[in-house]
Amino acid sequence: MDKLEITELAEKMKIINKNNQFNDGGKPNFVILLMDDMGWGDLGVFGEPNKETPNLDQMAAEGMLFPDFYSANPLCSPSRAALLSGRLPIRNGFYTNNMPGRNAYTPQNIVGGIPDYEILLPELLQQNGYRNKIIGKWHLGHQPHYHPLKHGFDEWFGSPNCHFGPYDDKTTPNIPIYRDAYMIGRYFEDFVIDIKTGESNLTQMYIKEATDFIEKQSKTGQPFFLYWAVDATHEPLYASSSFLGTSRRGLYGDAVRELDYGVGQILMALWTFGIAKNTFVFFSSDNGAATYAKTQGGSNGPFLCGKQTTFEGGSREPSIAFWPSHIKSGQISFQTGSLMDLFSTLLDLSNISLPADRPIDGISLKDVLLNGKTIERPIFYYRGDLLMAVRVGQYKAHLWTWSNSWSEFKNGSGVDFCPGENVVEVTTHDQKNHTLQPLLFDLGADPGEKYVIKTGLHLDVRNLDAAFRFQSLILQSVIGRTKFSLC
Repeated sequence: MDKLEITELAEKMKIINKNNQFNDGGKPNFVILLMDDMGWGDLGVFGEPNKETPNLDQMAAEGMLFPDFYSANPLCSPSRAALLSGRLPIRNGFYTNNMPGRNAYTPQNIVGGIPDYEILLPELLQQNGYRNKIIGKWHLGHQPHYHPLKHGFDEWFGSPNCHFGPYDDKTTPNIPIYRDAYMIGRYFEDFVIDIKTGESNLTQMYIKEATDFIEKQSKTGQPFFLYWAVDATHEPLYASSSFLGTSRRGLYGDAVRELDYGVGQILMALWTFGIAKNTFVFFSSDNGAATYAKTQGGSNGPFLCGKQTTFEGGSREPSIAFWPSHIKSGQISFQTGSLMDLFSTLLDLSNISLPADRPIDGISLKDVLLNGKTIERPIFYYRGDLLMAVRVGQYKAHLWTWSNSWSEFKNGSGVDFCPGENVVEVTTHDQKNHTLQPLLFDLGADPGEKYVIKTGLHLDVRNLDAAFRFQSLILQSVIGRTKFSLC
């Protein structure tokens, strides 16, 4: 070993010793890996038959798998707003009442964004000494005063929206990409996505941004929050040249494989720089797979329909928690969880108090993660301002059923949110009101929501008890402030 190698080794040991000292008494780091339109059935550990997600499958084997985890909305913007605020979209303003049961989001022609009255997770972490970075898609407002650096993030590499396009850049410009507060280019111009082949190097850029940030923070010892919100599995799909054509599932599978590789690189960086044991990592998706995209979309496994709907395929997410030396490996938790819970959980793990001036819908999962406990809690399924369904335990009651409108469906020739799935009086193109007699399903026995539990003489005590609990929970729902137009 020459003199230079000895010097480099000594410097590396200094970093590791510093990190180990920090691990013993400091606040934990947090990494949220949020996919875009990835379905519950897209991971090998959840039964995808091609088994093309080895890193995520290994992450699950070494951590805790959540088969019953949900987004707070089956669409991107309100789901992300709920994750970062810990509050239902009906409270945080990400909904519309222009039409009943319509979701809302922030395309580039909408001037609104996350309201200033919302207190976001990165704001509270930043106030308590964390350095925060978002990589990828923000989707909570295009205007500069809505951007991440105005809401608790210190660094940003990504875009305020999806990579829609290409546009003509005159009447409708291509979506911008930012480095912190400054626009550094646009999709399809400076950051190329080949629509014909699907080739793009964006995911590789996002991986490098993440690993570079982890390395930098490991050297400072300052706790950090990394929000890796990548979007390769959202149409138009993309993957880098080294992953194109490698999946049995086509371009969508190529994108999944590259994202799985990215997760592996991020976890490896945590180990390499000596901070894995002090970093809580959570993997999930913003909503269910876009089944209307057919082979250009993902799989929701056994669940009904997909993105935009309040059937299980719309918001049941592939979710994994990972924290070596804290979370025992190989666990499966049937806790009904929500992305909103990450708000309360991360604050609890870092000993930061919840805001006391407002209702917080997310619950802390600290005891679930560290002690294997389960907590009974309801899951509310909203579309816009309309409470569509409620789940308690393994029972779910639909107050309204609706897939998508006849105008979208166009009598069989247009968009279908439930392709190849027809459940009579359930997957309807008209909004059906069942509030006087909700449709009750047992998600344990019937995860695909195909068989309504019949009321009457054959309704057992457990089902009756569930129905009464749903009635009382429905009364708890509240209306927030309207901010956005429909989609």
